[in-house]
Amino acid sequence: MIDYKKLIEDQVRDSAQVKLELLQNQELLGQIEQAARICVKAYKDGCKTIWAGNGGSAADAQHMAGEMVSKFCFDRPALPSIALTTDTSIITAIGNDYGFDQLFKRQILANGCKGDVFIGISTSGNSKNLVEALEACRSRGITTIAITGSKKCLMDDWDLVIKVPSAKTPRIQECQTLIGHILCGIVEQEMFGNN
Repeated sequence: MIDYKKLIEDQVRDSAQVKLELLQNQELLGQIEQAARICVKAYKDGCKTIWAGNGGSAADAQHMAGEMVSKFCFDRPALPSIALTTDTSIITAIGNDYGFDQLFKRQILANGCKGDVFIGISTSGNSKNLVEALEACRSRGITTIAITGSKKCLMDDWDLVIKVPSAKTPRIQECQTLIGHILCGIVEQEMFGNN
């Protein structure tokens, strides 16, 4: 018989342990700080953040763009932010005409501007459509931030790579959400004060 209580406790403990590892890793904390500074500068320069991912990471991309456009911790003016995972007509047109690997690259070429920040969320760091977007970002002068799991991956050559200290998909996703929330909170406070 399954011991539900033990399973629940093990999951909570495992999640907390990864967050403690993140908290104790000064290099990782410094990378998150650097990502926040990059995002704040983009907003102060009149630019935007662009988010993308696949599956659960697509949901995280939409979540974080929503926090920027609406609000995070307090009422304030909207910040420009888009998730490249939301428009089904664009997604299916690009997938049909150019292939799924071109999904984010094509949208960056259409909507990305110099000074923007592209944040790619991937547990594996090997999503081909995110990897393909890098070239488009570089051609447009867009800074790239990857938030991945701990393993070596194809996104390791992005401008800034934040590696969650885990190889387990649920734990990586939980920390990716935490990191996204940290970025949203810092941007909001820097742009509008701590209301």
